Amino acid sequence: EEDMYRDEEEIEREKILLCETNSSEYKLSVSPEMDIMEYCRKEWRGNTPVAKRMRKGYEAVAQKFASIRRIRGDNYCAFRATLFQALSQATQLPRWLQSEDFTTLPENLLSKYDWIKQWQLKQKPGKKMGEISDEIKEYLILLRKKWKNISEIKDPLEKQEACDKLFKNEEEEYSLYEALKFLMLNTAIELYNADKSGRRVPVFSWLLFARDTSSNPCQLMQNHLNHIGHSGGLEQVEMFLLAYALQYTIQVYRLYKYSTDEFITLYPNDPEEDWPVVTLITEDDRHYNIPVRMCQETML
Repeated sequence: EEDMYRDEEEIEREKILLCETNSSEYKLSVSPEMDIMEYCRKEWRGNTPVAKRMRKGYEAVAQKFASIRRIRGDNYCAFRATLFQALSQATQLPRWLQSEDFTTLPENLLSKYDWIKQWQLKQKPGKKMGEISDEIKEYLILLRKKWKNISEIKDPLEKQEACDKLFKNEEEEYSLYEALKFLMLNTAIELYNADKSGRRVPVFSWLLFARDTSSNPCQLMQNHLNHIGHSGGLEQVEMFLLAYALQYTIQVYRLYKYSTDEFITLYPNDPEEDWPVVTLITEDDRHYNIPVRMCQETML
């Protein structure tokens, strides 16, 4: 089948990468550090316009960061990259995680919205919400516990080791993603209700509910959130929702947008001043990796 967007060289590069995914390194959720320009040279060897643009993009990122860590490329990679970065630099428990009613969210929402019974857990489709509200509560408790434990670690190397260990525990890792999805649903409900009652909401909220497939939170859950991790990842507008749910600014180097105003994109684009910032890299808005080791001269 002819590919109108990629030339033969790029298609061949992707085939090689797919073969490499069988290696143990690529089975890791977060691969070890690699020099960012070395990684770029390995991935983008050709002289196509796309390869040249990617190299320029990586060169720009290398002005700020020394290394890159590859994120496993399943449909959770946006969650994985964002959460790993957030935990890696966490020094305290966010206010929203300290809330007393945080862990009662599932039962509170279910008491108001019967349609949440259609929520689907990863690898457990079709379970009734009444049966899984306790499970989601456990996931939320796990998120709070892990965030608290890691944020209390003072030594940077020890903190990094704790993050690496967490993201090698597949059961815990995917439980955290289920918690994030549920927090996104809660945030979407809050924004939808705020808009309906005439309160001011961010622009992305209008875009989120302007889609034919998500005109309200119920549709958002059925057609989007339930599929994240199963058959799809996060769309652009859902990156905004994730940022609002975590109360973090997600800064993304979008390499294919190099030399345009969208090369560095912020989710949200008008963040709160006190929100921490995490930085990701993407080549195509589908898969995300993380830059690490901020260069000394830029740390100020």
